[in-house]
Amino acid sequence: MIDLHYWPTPNGWKISIMLEECGLPYRLIPVNIGRGEQFQPDFLAISPNNRIPAIVDRQPSDGGAPLSVFETGAILVYLGDKTGKFFPAGLRARKAVMEWLMWQMGGLGPMAGQNGHFKLYAPEKIPYALDRYGREVLRLYGVLDRRLELAGDYLAGDYSIADIASFAWVRIHKAQQIDLNRFPSLHRWYTQILRRDAVQRGLALGKELRLSQLDDQARKTLFGPGQR
Repeated sequence: MIDLHYWPTPNGWKISIMLEECGLPYRLIPVNIGRGEQFQPDFLAISPNNRIPAIVDRQPSDGGAPLSVFETGAILVYLGDKTGKFFPAGLRARKAVMEWLMWQMGGLGPMAGQNGHFKLYAPEKIPYALDRYGREVLRLYGVLDRRLELAGDYLAGDYSIADIASFAWVRIHKAQQIDLNRFPSLHRWYTQILRRDAVQRGLALGKELRLSQLDDQARKTLFGPGQR
């Protein structure tokens, strides 16, 4: 059994999708990031950077005590190794998956996050920030599009944790006012992944928890000075 400490965000979706794809039993433990639950001592004990998601594997493969894992890239690798699914064992295939997973972790996720913040949540519109992050996200979408044009159906051979990681962030393209028709290979890839049953279940997890709009308390908790 896996404990999934979660809130329905792109990073949360990465892990809910992976758990559904792997068919692993898991228990949902909501962490309301708009109410500061990510700062509670029990959560910080398993995720010291106070970021969701995190997991606790109650039955790790070594037979030892429950094992916690934080950071989505680490969790995806851990679950891939645990199940032997969506993370190849061969040197070259594994290398390619790791490259594109790290590309998402270091590029697409952070830049799309900043773009979304300044476009959707910032209390004032700052032209420099809107232009800087907007152009960078479009550049990264272009990188994905060119890769998929060359690679075919998926980013690194077969469907893998690299695809799951990037898909979760491309999922918010409409909110960020990005037209996928500008990126035909990316659009094809996105559409075929979205059709997967496990992906639909992962996206639906905790959907009722998500606020349509952030209230003042959530804004202060998420974006306020110091964030505790």
